[in-house]
Amino acid sequence: MIQSDMSNVFNTVCDDFYVNLRVGTQMNLPHQRETLLHFFEQIQKSYPEMTRFRRNEQNEYTLEEDRERDSYRWLCIEAQRLACGHVNPTDIAEALKLHATVLDHAPYALGLSMVEIDYIDLLFGFDLEFSGNHDEIVAESLFAESPLSALLEESGAKAMDFQPTITVALTEDCRIQARIDVVTRTNSYQVRTGDYGSEVISVYLIVRRFWGDKVKESFETLLSGLAERADALTHKYVIPRIIQPIRAAIGSRS
Repeated sequence: MIQSDMSNVFNTVCDDFYVNLRVGTQMNLPHQRETLLHFFEQIQKSYPEMTRFRRNEQNEYTLEEDRERDSYRWLCIEAQRLACGHVNPTDIAEALKLHATVLDHAPYALGLSMVEIDYIDLLFGFDLEFSGNHDEIVAESLFAESPLSALLEESGAKAMDFQPTITVALTEDCRIQARIDVVTRTNSYQVRTGDYGSEVISVYLIVRRFWGDKVKESFETLLSGLAERADALTHKYVIPRIIQPIRAAIGSRS
């Protein structure tokens, strides 16, 4: 079962925590004016504060709440992906309500069919602010005993690109997978000059279900299963073995 206080626990170990849903499709999603507006209007009935509508140069359409708030929701329709997220939700159940609402309306408003789905995934994201060399922090906290950090022993060497991505299959058929991404935002200019901005190190846990054979579960069952798996993996591995060591390395600089 999903813990009701889960997001409160997660928010204590990072500066921002968010839960994103992504549905990848084999075919292009509809982008006709009437279809998009109808879909967004249906979502607005449940979330009336999602009023900021935008289209970017890639013809991706976004509906979102005010991003200046500490907590906000967003929804995006891309060419072959439907995505939504809740930043700093009160609890995980609150975030999942948005995702469930989007999945409820997508088959009717967008014509989304189970047949065309490539994957569905749930992302737990953690942002940790740090003004300094992000890659140095990751190297120190996650690669201290690893042979992969051997080049740092070279005289004058500085960490430049330590962004591990690890993917594992959670089932024998490899249709359910989990991935951890550690994303840094330090560039060579900053390393060269020592002029660092206040950016975030991001840690993503993504639990993905690839379609393959016909999926018999409902969207609701799939979403619940992904959330429970992500919850368990985060408590067991992500927080104690990734988030907390990074936080400790950041704390050692202050």
